[in-house]
Amino acid sequence: MINSLFRRATIFARFTAFIILLCGLTLVSGCSPLNFIKRKVTVPPLLAPLVEAETAQLVAEINRVASVKSLRGKVDIQFLDTSFAKCGITEKYRTADGTVIVERPGRVNLRIQVPFAGTDVAQMASDGERFQVAVLQGDTKYRRFVRGTNSHVYPKLETGGGTEADCGGGGDSKKRAMTEQRTVGALSGLRPQHLTDALLVRPVAGEGSNYIYARSETFAEEPDDRKNARRGARVVRGYYLLDELEPGANGEARLLRRFWFDRFGRLRLARLQTFDNGSLTTDVIYKEPKPFGEAGRYTLPSRIELTRPQDRYSIQISYQTPGDVKTDETYKPEIFVLQNRWQLPETDLDSRTQRSLNDQLKD
Repeated sequence: MINSLFRRATIFARFTAFIILLCGLTLVSGCSPLNFIKRKVTVPPLLAPLVEAETAQLVAEINRVASVKSLRGKVDIQFLDTSFAKCGITEKYRTADGTVIVERPGRVNLRIQVPFAGTDVAQMASDGERFQVAVLQGDTKYRRFVRGTNSHVYPKLETGGGTEADCGGGGDSKKRAMTEQRTVGALSGLRPQHLTDALLVRPVAGEGSNYIYARSETFAEEPDDRKNARRGARVVRGYYLLDELEPGANGEARLLRRFWFDRFGRLRLARLQTFDNGSLTTDVIYKEPKPFGEAGRYTLPSRIELTRPQDRYSIQISYQTPGDVKTDETYKPEIFVLQNRWQLPETDLDSRTQRSLNDQLKD
């Protein structure tokens, strides 16, 4: 009996000591053991409601956007050159005015001007097979008229910048010269057909095509871009992904395009990525859908952000007045062929590539 009471007293004493010790460790948050492990954290909220859709509905939304035959309007355009990323620099150029005409299949004419002054900075055109780019501003030695073929891949034109030494400081004149070189490099590397594919989305292949389409969903944490959103606020946005795949041999498939659809409130094409042998070649983000054309015939994105990771540049294009954009008009073929009426020094990228290949064969 005495031994039993002694054991109970010992157990009670140990239990009491444990409680006292636990309360001492959690004094700032109370004596509850649960308060010792509980902590309030703020997480970005999921935007809801989320629209449900099947693959056929996603295809229909793509083809709705792709039903536009042509667009002509005034735009604001801005370049971001990431060629100097190794220096920790992304060069952001001042916004310029532009007039763009795009027509299927793959035709484009773009004029870039200095805001308010009306002076041309560059002009570019493509008839869907060949392209021309005229760089009209900058030091005389950087002005040029570039020709090439849409389907070819060319190395970026050298402009005398981009060395490790450029990462350092320098006087104002040196900085201006570097900025000028980078501007010319960005314009020379720009290919008109990249704009065409971004502004006029190619439709999804219909019956008879061997392409495969796979639907999935994903969620991404990103800045809250809604009106009246708190500064710095973040949200989780739900997306559908639609992958366009081309079947290959041995059960393999090649990813061609990936479409992103924003599911918050309504279904909207929000992003388009294109791939070449698994490498991301183009990343286009579509924002701020607005009525386009007479009587708002189309609802289209009024702001487009085009990134070419391999070419190391980005372009942001915003339609100034979407309601004034001309839609579905037909244009003369000569509009999409640029002539060197400025008598600029010419660079034929096809000839240059062939000369380089011949030099290699000689070696």
